[in-house]
Amino acid sequence: MKTVQRRRISKHLIGLSFAALALGLGSTGVMAQADYPTKPIKLVIPFPPGGATDVLGRLLAVELSAKLGQPVVPENRPGAGAVVGASVVANAPADGYTLLLGAAGILTLNPAIRKNLPYDSIKSFTPLGMMAELNMVLVSGNSTPGNNLKELVEQVKAAPDKHTYGSFGTGSGAHFGAEMLKNAVGIQMLHVPFNGSGPSLTALMGGQTSVAVDTVVATQPLINAKKIKAIAVLSSQRLPNLPDVPTVAESGYPGFDFSSWFALLAPAGLPNGIQRKLEKAIADVSGTPETKKKFADIGLVYAYGDGAATTARIERELPKMRALAARANIVAD
Repeated sequence: MKTVQRRRISKHLIGLSFAALALGLGSTGVMAQADYPTKPIKLVIPFPPGGATDVLGRLLAVELSAKLGQPVVPENRPGAGAVVGASVVANAPADGYTLLLGAAGILTLNPAIRKNLPYDSIKSFTPLGMMAELNMVLVSGNSTPGNNLKELVEQVKAAPDKHTYGSFGTGSGAHFGAEMLKNAVGIQMLHVPFNGSGPSLTALMGGQTSVAVDTVVATQPLINAKKIKAIAVLSSQRLPNLPDVPTVAESGYPGFDFSSWFALLAPAGLPNGIQRKLEKAIADVSGTPETKKKFADIGLVYAYGDGAATTARIERELPKMRALAARANIVAD
């Protein structure tokens, strides 16, 4: 009898020990979230140094470092159309110490044109917030007839075999934006992809292509110098840097809207406490007048949205980009 009682007491004590251990581990996890961050945070930029994404990433790293009280260290991991950098973050521990500066191309264009991606735009990440948009402009060479979208469409429809359009790469945002525009206005033009904005716009100025779609960052200096003509911006609203250039929607095609955008993401499964802290930090730093001005200085437009809004935008745009890629036969090189 005493032996049985001793066994029962032992089992009870063991159970209490496991319960205490579980409570201890749980409280440790809560404390870790409350104390976050306690060491430097790595911000993966999946593009080479020097581009718009890199400039934005380094700007955000400085602002977030000041807000979070720990260094946010940019790390460029380019390759395979940003697949390399995105995969690094998708496979990192979900502890808040590895973040991704994502872009629309990574989350909505790559899945539309690449098979067997090593990450899933929805399942592999915890979206933390959108910060800014990078807008596209339809431009033409000075020798191309027409000074507005209506006149340009008339010229192309009259001689569809004569006109071509350039972009800064197959499967790029410029490529998708131009194909969406072609579909909206009902014209056909041959796509001529280039390795970057520089070669594309040089060909446009030289008359090798009729028009091009490119970023406001790349085109504005040439527009201001009157080396190329701005026909229309692809965003839903006019741009502060090009206030006299109408939108495609204003030019006779209501509802047209295309832009690239940037968001911060963490690996999937990020603890709620850390997620909330990062979301708040992003909202705080991206919404200040100083940060908005810095965005404008590098050709970006402030466009904040929280993690839920980021997820909603991915889910909204992804099927559209897949349908567009299938219709235009856009596939990765």
